[in-house]
Amino acid sequence: MNRYALPILAVAALAAPAQAAEVQIQSQGPVVELTVNEVVYSAPDVAQIGAGVQTRAPTAQEAVRQNAAAMEKVVAQLRALGIARGDIQTSNFNLNAQYDYRDGTAPRFVAYEVNNQVQVKLRDLERAGEVLDALVAAGANNIYGPNFMLEADAEAKAEARGNAFKNGRMMAEEYARMAGYNGVRLLEVSETFQSYGPRPQLASRAVAESGDASTPIEPGEVGTGVTVTVKYEMSR
Repeated sequence: MNRYALPILAVAALAAPAQAAEVQIQSQGPVVELTVNEVVYSAPDVAQIGAGVQTRAPTAQEAVRQNAAAMEKVVAQLRALGIARGDIQTSNFNLNAQYDYRDGTAPRFVAYEVNNQVQVKLRDLERAGEVLDALVAAGANNIYGPNFMLEADAEAKAEARGNAFKNGRMMAEEYARMAGYNGVRLLEVSETFQSYGPRPQLASRAVAESGDASTPIEPGEVGTGVTVTVKYEMSR
């Protein structure tokens, strides 16, 4: 949480020992505290895709060997698609023994299972369908996503912050008028940010008009939300 305080000038006595200080803004009138939520929607600029391989074999060593060979093909395919190595990151690796618990008998060993997963950051969203199809062709059998996000979100945050702060002040002034006061004085403001998933849109022209048979993917819009908490003193 980022917090902002009004500037205060403090004068320390000379030769006083250094010590921790706490500054509080004193209010003479009643104080109104408001929490305002604002969300700004915009087109995402990146997507995350999870892609991995699950393999099974009678021994742990064989399961790991098969999985490593399959994952090499998946990563090679990603690199062949022009995805930078820095945008490919291993997110999960599991080796587990699998047992059959049916029929109420003692567990029966089935095989060793290996799951290896990479997280891929895709910056060219128009190629999302192509990338998914290529991953399947390369042998990936455990895929999730894409999850769309806004990485360059400074402008969206500024817009949401401005809207929230403006609305907060307007509400504080309205409360002051209802209480018989003439104005308000800002005492404190704090903020937190949230990200929201895609807001559905109509099919894009690129998908609707093209004859591309690849998996259709729609990025929609993602939300950048801010929660602003403000404290105002009512003044006459």
